[in-house]
Formats: sequence, structure tokens, C-alpha cells
Amino acid sequence: MSKQPPVVIDDENPEWTEADFARAKLVSKHPVLSKVFRGAQKAPTKQAVSIRLDADVVEALRASGPGWQGRVNDMLRAAVL
Repeated sequence: MSKQPPVVIDDENPEWTEADFARAKLVSKHPVLSKVFRGAQKAPTKQAVSIRLDADVVEALRASGPGWQGRVNDMLRAAVL
């Protein structure tokens, strides 16, 4: 028999009521948030992997700015193809 987790009541984030759900809108319909959150790819072309790299390598890549992961992909493509 597993122990049930305690019920947590958060006054700053109360449970939604039927009225809350009735007022809710899809993120995809929101003028700002729809540009922030991406949905699932319709035709995924990349595969998620896990890889261990030296900390200094990751630090240098991240320091190169936004898009660093794409640049890593380009570097690896150039090295193996």
C-alpha cells in the first residue's frame, strides 16, 4: 500500500473553478504567448539525444549566444559528412 502525498493548498494558485475554465483561452490563440510556446513538430526532422561534454566546451558554446545548439549540429555535420 503506497502512502498518499499530502494535499497542498496554495492561496496564490487556487484550484480552477468551472468559471475559470470557461474564461480560459488556448495559448495558440493568445497574441503574445502563441509566439513564445511552440507545439510539437508536424514533421520532426531532428532527434533528441543526451551527450556528455566537458564543462569548458559547453561554457564556450553557450557563450557564443543564442542558437548555439544549432551551431553544434552544424559543426558535427561538417565533421562526419
